[in-house]
Amino acid sequence: MKQRIITALILAPLVILGIFELSLPLFSLAIGAVMLIGFWEWTQFVEAKSRYVALIPALVVSALSLMVIPFDADSLNQVTQPHYLMLAAGCIWWIVSSLLAITYPKSASLWQNSALLRHAFGILTLLPFFWSVLLLRAEGIETDAYHGSKLVLYVCFIVWAADSGAYFTGKSMGKRKMAPHVSPNKTIEGLIGGIVTAILVGWGTATWFDIEFTSPLVMISITLITVVISVLGDLVESMFKRVSGIKDSSNIIPGHGGVLDRIDSLTAAFPVFAFLYFIF
Repeated sequence: MKQRIITALILAPLVILGIFELSLPLFSLAIGAVMLIGFWEWTQFVEAKSRYVALIPALVVSALSLMVIPFDADSLNQVTQPHYLMLAAGCIWWIVSSLLAITYPKSASLWQNSALLRHAFGILTLLPFFWSVLLLRAEGIETDAYHGSKLVLYVCFIVWAADSGAYFTGKSMGKRKMAPHVSPNKTIEGLIGGIVTAILVGWGTATWFDIEFTSPLVMISITLITVVISVLGDLVESMFKRVSGIKDSSNIIPGHGGVLDRIDSLTAAFPVFAFLYFIF
């Protein structure tokens, strides 16, 4: 626990500094590096003979997305159909994967013996995440260089708040298990506590950062949906690790495991939040 806290105290300021101070090209490279590490860690879930070979499909699809979808500052600042399609693909994936996690282990028979599906699941987990973070970071960049940074940090704050609220509420009041076969410690009471905490933090952050939503109801609705999906996203990675017999995706982050272990909730939250934010 001590090492976990020390690592968090070091990483959190660096992440926030990077979100606000890196130029858009450098920020894109940083998020791309996170995605690539995530893909590398995902090769364990594919269970291929060679992890290097297992990495190829994700690299090819990612490269194709960069060829097809515009990613310069002007294009990212004007969300177009290809961007919406990428975000929609992410949203659909997290709805489907959440159902797989909730119905595990029965659902495992549908995909655990298919290397193709495992590859597809990894791509759908990380590629929409990459694009959604870029789109939010570039939002309004021509008029306010920090507006997009505030949006990115807003999502991080509500997800972190939901995780903390769910942990403490679940520990003190949790009785009803959400998905006992995937993550026995997660409870319905914890989920509710996490949602309430996230909405309060989201309201305060939106006011502090001067982030405008169409209405308070829209802000609460988007935050609510994003948080629920983020919690389920955590379950999804737990499901894949359980099937593959893996405790942590790697040991790259001392006390925290791998990159996927730290961003599992965020990979689900960002595409959903971005899609709803740009639509409404």
